Amino acid sequence: MTLLAVERIKLFSTRSPWMCTALAIATVVGLAAIIAGSVESAQGMNVPVSQFGYQMGLAVIMVLGALAITTEYRFSTIRTTFQAVPHRSSVLLAKATVVALLAGVIGEIAAFSALGVARLMQPEADLALNSAADWRNVAGVGAVFAIAAVLAVAVGTMIRHTAGAISLLMIYGLVAEDLVQLIPGVGEDIYKWLPFNVANKFLTGNPDTPVGAGEGPPPSNATLSPGWALAYFAGIAAVLLIAAILSARKRDA
Repeated sequence: MTLLAVERIKLFSTRSPWMCTALAIATVVGLAAIIAGSVESAQGMNVPVSQFGYQMGLAVIMVLGALAITTEYRFSTIRTTFQAVPHRSSVLLAKATVVALLAGVIGEIAAFSALGVARLMQPEADLALNSAADWRNVAGVGAVFAIAAVLAVAVGTMIRHTAGAISLLMIYGLVAEDLVQLIPGVGEDIYKWLPFNVANKFLTGNPDTPVGAGEGPPPSNATLSPGWALAYFAGIAAVLLIAAILSARKRDA
């Protein structure tokens, strides 16, 4: 508990977490407001559409996760922490836990706020959470944000440099996975197992009614069920975090 408290104090003693929190929420809610204000009728607004901005919010969350660890390496505060707590794995696990909890809370606030704004702007739209898929599409954002934050902490720990870690996360998360589909013959098969595509399956998979054009983010083509998709995404993050811990234990701070 002491380590968790220390990591919480360190995290919130800088401005970047506050700025990322505000930006992530504003992005998700702002895009929901823009879409709600631009649709021609209430029929064009539904629960998946209200969450259209979650991927941009996810990008901000990964920046938050990377900054949480790379900033310590940049200013050498991680050395003091490792001197006080020789078990580096405990430090990194505590940091990942704190960042994940913050990211999860941000995700829930952003998702439900986006839904609320959409309801205010389109009161006649069908925005009730009537099915498990609807609840997963909204409440599941917090879980995806939390796991992505752990993944970002792991990448930041291995790379250590802010620019490099953030560049890798942004290029992979926003560009690289989609480009894999262009590989002749095997691109689609590989894409089905890439982590962010699988995470999207948890949020949009197995809908009660198919999502068509203009009705929110397209559902993932991953073959896993939504529950197993979340477990797979969490497993990828856990493997990366273990690799990051092993790397931190072998390298000088």
